[in-house]
Amino acid sequence: MSNQQEEQDLQKFLRDVDEITNLIQGLNSTDPAVQEKAIADTEKRLSSVTEREEKECRHRVDRTLINTRPSAKDLPDQEGLTNPERFMAAVEKDAKERARRRAKNEALANALKEQGNDAFSKGDYAGAVQKYTEGLKKQKDMPALYTNRAQAYIKLQEYEKAVLDCEWALRCDEKDLKAFFHMGRAYLALKQYSKSRECYLKILEMDPDKEKLCKDCMNEVDLEEKRQCEEEKATKAFESGRSRAVSVTQLLQKLSRPNEDALFYVGGIQLLTDAIQDCTEQTLFRTNNGFSIINDNEVIRRALHPELKSAAEVELSLSLIPLWRAVCRGNEENQRLLLTHPYVNTQLPSLLLSEVSEIQEQCLALLSLYAQTEHGRSLLVRHLDLTKWLQTLVSFVNVFDGRASLAMDLLTNLTMEEKFKIQCRIKLSTGVLPLFAQLLNSFTTVNQTALVQCISVMGDLCSDTVIRMQMAESQESWQACLNLVDECWSENKATRYLACLQAVLGLMMNISLESSLTIQELAEEICRRCVSLLSSQDGTVVTRAVGLLSRILPASPAAVEEAVKQGLLKKMIRFLKVGGQITSGYAIKTLAVCSKSSRQAQEEIVRLDKKCSLLLKLLHSEDEAMAGNAAFCLGRCLEVPGMATTLLGTDVVRVLLKLAAGDAQKVSVQENAAIALGKLCKADARHIRRLRELNGMAVLSASVKHVQGF
Repeated sequence: MSNQQEEQDLQKFLRDVDEITNLIQGLNSTDPAVQEKAIADTEKRLSSVTEREEKECRHRVDRTLINTRPSAKDLPDQEGLTNPERFMAAVEKDAKERARRRAKNEALANALKEQGNDAFSKGDYAGAVQKYTEGLKKQKDMPALYTNRAQAYIKLQEYEKAVLDCEWALRCDEKDLKAFFHMGRAYLALKQYSKSRECYLKILEMDPDKEKLCKDCMNEVDLEEKRQCEEEKATKAFESGRSRAVSVTQLLQKLSRPNEDALFYVGGIQLLTDAIQDCTEQTLFRTNNGFSIINDNEVIRRALHPELKSAAEVELSLSLIPLWRAVCRGNEENQRLLLTHPYVNTQLPSLLLSEVSEIQEQCLALLSLYAQTEHGRSLLVRHLDLTKWLQTLVSFVNVFDGRASLAMDLLTNLTMEEKFKIQCRIKLSTGVLPLFAQLLNSFTTVNQTALVQCISVMGDLCSDTVIRMQMAESQESWQACLNLVDECWSENKATRYLACLQAVLGLMMNISLESSLTIQELAEEICRRCVSLLSSQDGTVVTRAVGLLSRILPASPAAVEEAVKQGLLKKMIRFLKVGGQITSGYAIKTLAVCSKSSRQAQEEIVRLDKKCSLLLKLLHSEDEAMAGNAAFCLGRCLEVPGMATTLLGTDVVRVLLKLAAGDAQKVSVQENAAIALGKLCKADARHIRRLRELNGMAVLSASVKHVQGF
């Protein structure tokens, strides 16, 4: 049956369904006029169906026999035609029969769809098409059969048929996302780029959650269109006789000769590298089968092995990697082809372990070229096994040449990819952390500039929860960090190796976002170092030390008591008066933590902050975190006898009421303010009078559940 005939049949079927539905609705109407019209329309439809069936079977009727005496059973049931109840019963019976047949056909169609899916999964795309087609004969309005068959057609490179099937699916369901997706792929293969983009934009319009998928698909369309334009431009350059374009093709022809001496290929590859200056030559390299000519040559393949046998093979390897860089720089399609070449894909990572430092450096430069762009990073993550890369690249901190900075730059860029972080989890505890601790413990003998970058990379990796948990539980890593702090901060309070100190404090802050038994055990040691660092003249060191204190102190009441004895609270008050926004945020959080677990801390804060003027000022902060911590700290300090009385005459009731009533967006801030307000009124009833004046009793009553014992 032709596609046109199939479409006509489907449209007729859908019209019949709509018409019968309207008739049934009319027959069920409470309006007599509507019901009468529906009966008349139904009789008319039944008559037309009868006439059509008679015409279809006339060739089977013996026209020579005339029945002059028809029996009663041959006559139409006149009562049934005029009795609405009996007519409705007949219609309902017919509807049920149709529903039964449809359910049966739907079950058969689903079974055929599953058979088609099974054939598709086995790579039998033609068999899948056959099963989906058989399913459509059972049920023509099943979108999944059309989209599945379209997917099989794409595999068979029958893209026009795939587009047609997607159109049929959309006739059945205009919001079928799979239909738009497969249609976009088919249009891409047909080089109809605008139509392909329209399909993905339609998906994004209907389902904004598919943004990443649509973005990736449209990037693929852009790259394919760009590739086609590049190849057309390169062909014109070659046909016009442009010298470098001609040189590329001629050199590739010479390099295609097999079994030549390694130095023959070295010279040819160097000339080819010099000839490739822009996108035109890069494209001609690709279209003239350059990757296969170079990478499939047995002599050249041996040069990719990390254990090179001769000086000539070393020279060949050192000439080949710069060629790849020249070919791939800024060219996404060439980057993809190189990285997906089976031999290169296998051997390229092993070159990082080469015994020749120059080869390692060239390899790092090539990989860094990839890592500079989002597209290049996605290729690395998608096509290479990066599970051991973190350990390998971190080891370059031990060297003092260009390899160290290249390795750290590569790592810095790779940490932007979530999939890279996931791969890093595998070898982190067993391979990376012991090596990292060793580098920290011997930092005076390693490349300190690279070490600073390495520490920053480890801090970035802590954004991954699994990695952060592993690092938080590693006592070896924590101890190495503390040892580095001791080396950078001398007994006479002089800061040495400032960059290393800043980096390791940032790392410790990131790790301490995760609670662990190791942190609890080392909390007192960590806090002692941090309190000592508060006398540093470097603002970054001080800010990070305060931040680390605010995260470590909650893990250990003993650490809080010791920090209070060391004069920590006085320093926090000073930072709140003269420090910057970030330092002040950490300082008020530290005060809140101390006031939570230490009565001595509460009394010390009350003594240092007369009438809690500083805390009252912080309650007005636009930073809700600061206002919330100030309210919490105030609530704890109100447990000190006489504290509430000293606040008479201030606007503390009004400020707390505003925060508790909803001025603050965060629920935790509202609760802290409500608790402080309740404790204030409980400690001195005179504050209740002010609360009544502000019509705040309802707010206080609603907050009673947050105030234990009020």
